Amino acid sequence: MNNVRSTGHHGSIEICKANGEKYMNRRFTMVYWKGEKFWLGKLIEHPEIMTQGETLEELEDNIKDAYRMMIMEDVPDDYQTKDIVV
Repeated sequence: MNNVRSTGHHGSIEICKANGEKYMNRRFTMVYWKGEKFWLGKLIEHPEIMTQGETLEELEDNIKDAYRMMIMEDVPDDYQTKDIVV
């Protein structure tokens, strides 16, 4: 397995390649709290990504899914990454 890791202002990214497939893992900070019925949370680095879950585990799974849907929705499987300064 080959790993490439990069850390920047908006989290860190790790790209792993195993069995010919790429997997992208990013580290972000989730802020969360207990609402009346559900746990609620959002990513500090992407405050537009917010979701809920009946348990903390479900909240974490849901926020990962929401991130992937928003960030990677239109990106083809053969994507590349590069750190840039804006």
